[in-house]
Amino acid sequence: MPVISTPQEFNVDDLYVDLRRLSGHPLYLKCEGFNFAGSIKLKAANEMVSAAVRAGTLREGVTLVESSSGNLGVALALVAASRGYRFLCVTDARCNLATRQLMEALGARVHVITEPDPQDGYLGARIRYVKQVCEDEGHVWLNQYANPANWMAHYQSTGPEILKSFPEVDVVFIGAGSTGTLMGCARYFKETKPSVRVVAVDSVGSVTFGTPAQPRVLPGLGTSVRPPLLDESFVDEVLHVAERDTVRACRTLLRHGFLFGGSTGTVLSGAADWLTRNRPDGDVTAVAIAPDLGDRYLDTVYRDQWISDIYGADLLAEDAMLARRLP
Repeated sequence: MPVISTPQEFNVDDLYVDLRRLSGHPLYLKCEGFNFAGSIKLKAANEMVSAAVRAGTLREGVTLVESSSGNLGVALALVAASRGYRFLCVTDARCNLATRQLMEALGARVHVITEPDPQDGYLGARIRYVKQVCEDEGHVWLNQYANPANWMAHYQSTGPEILKSFPEVDVVFIGAGSTGTLMGCARYFKETKPSVRVVAVDSVGSVTFGTPAQPRVLPGLGTSVRPPLLDESFVDEVLHVAERDTVRACRTLLRHGFLFGGSTGTVLSGAADWLTRNRPDGDVTAVAIAPDLGDRYLDTVYRDQWISDIYGADLLAEDAMLARRLP
């Protein structure tokens, strides 16, 4: 029986959903949302805070500062509350209300950027504000986009967890946001089992892998500023998924009772497309990482009116038609 004394000690790391019946492919979804922060970001948050304490940059009276579209902000708010630090999260208008309220309930201050930078979008505007705040020596920016503790958390945990559960794994699909999860797992597999194909899944409109910037509505995956952590030499292939396909994947999962977040829908859509094109015979063991659950997306991806307003009534009608086909 597990007994914990701090919330960051708890994380379900061996739960997978077999998606063969839903997707028609031999694909296992690693569920990372079953912890007190509700997402995989708890691993990175705890490791980055621990690294800052070890380095002496984080000490009593200092305020943690981080830019986040949502999940890392919640995870850091939780870790800060547990360890007795103040925390300021700099987010933007795409961060949903429930996430902001959760951070504030955990004791964090939340600053919302309402206008994107003309060149670097919301992320650029957030980072600029963070740098201004941290000119005060009483504030420390963890900088998830360049902090090696971000990827180290997954090198030490997420990658080994997958290999332990699936020693025969052939391909892993990993979403790209700050690229911490991607880089940690990719480095681990290249060193431990280089035959594993590492496929990064990004959003259409993200500049992470050098593609042109386009408007994006959903928070989570994708960036408007290339993350310094990214080293493409560890990545075998990159997939880009349109937000409409993210919505389709999320709502398909929901029709079978699985409530996952937008990032998971993006990864799943990319994985299913890759498997259809590259392994139609099903002779493969594939694992995709589901970063979070879907409760924070109830007012967006899972709300009909929002879908109609953002993507058009045709997407909503298509989804309704698919729902009617279910037995």
